[in-house]
Amino acid sequence: MLKKLDHIGIAVDNLDISIKKYEQITGKKPGEKEVVAAHKVATAFFPVGETRIELLKGTHPDSPISKFIKTHGEGIHHICFEVENLAQSKIEMSKTGLQFIENISEAGAGDSKVAFIHPKSTGGILIELVEYPKSAIDG
Repeated sequence: MLKKLDHIGIAVDNLDISIKKYEQITGKKPGEKEVVAAHKVATAFFPVGETRIELLKGTHPDSPISKFIKTHGEGIHHICFEVENLAQSKIEMSKTGLQFIENISEAGAGDSKVAFIHPKSTGGILIELVEYPKSAIDG
């Protein structure tokens, strides 16, 4: 069902300052930067081995990231696992009692499809599942 740990999402107040910090930490420039309008977020990804660190900055005061920072401050927001088939994974996981935040999968960064498992189902951790388009995987 799960292919791999894809990334760890970190909510940040200032994307430019955080990018500079993570350039120092990782010794690398971010691989991808993108605004995901559907989620009201700007992202920057840093490759680290086989996974990535995703920095997330809300682009609007009512975005989930802006609300998270207002309540919890900056820090780890979610853990993301890559799946081969998001729709099938959601069906199988729902059968085990896991609850998803949304009923339909949404557009994510890099033309992916994403879904979030509600933290009340996972002991307080927001879990994201991501499915990438086949062309992105196949090269």
